[in-house]
Amino acid sequence: MAEPELLSARGALARPVGAPGNRIATWLRQLGNLAVMAALAFLSYYIISHFFFQSVRVVGRSMVPTLNDSQQYLLNRWIYHVRSPQRLDVVVIRDPADNGFSVKRIIGVSGDSIYLKGGAVYLNGRILNEPYLSKNTPTYPLGTSPEKFIICGKDQYFLLGDNRMNSADSRSYGPVSRNRILGLIVR
Repeated sequence: MAEPELLSARGALARPVGAPGNRIATWLRQLGNLAVMAALAFLSYYIISHFFFQSVRVVGRSMVPTLNDSQQYLLNRWIYHVRSPQRLDVVVIRDPADNGFSVKRIIGVSGDSIYLKGGAVYLNGRILNEPYLSKNTPTYPLGTSPEKFIICGKDQYFLLGDNRMNSADSRSYGPVSRNRILGLIVR
């Protein structure tokens, strides 16, 4: 017995639902939908991780006791599109010394003067209260000079690690420009 011919609403011949041509078209359509969903998922991940939030793992001890080696944190990459970096923010930067990534604390912002003397940090002429440091942690300038005076220029930031005896920071490479600050660590 031959299969009956079906007419569509326009009067053209239509294939029955289970016909081989319909199965292939359905399979190709589903494959196309899957490819579009995969592309959208990848694009969403890329946009979110590069412009909004990103998972970061701290490597090293330069931020102890605030952040510990091998711990995971969230990096807010969007915040500095809304506001400027502020004093005491813990940030990820593109390190001027080796172009790698580093985590540091902002101590001084544009126009601030920082004076390191006798193990203390003076910000704009006043001793800086640093409750986030381990008790009696000194901050000495690196090199042979017992003191150091720095003024942050426009869009420059003075950064220090919280583990002052084990941190390469603005004491060695100077103030960091705004474009090197990638985002704020969310704890």
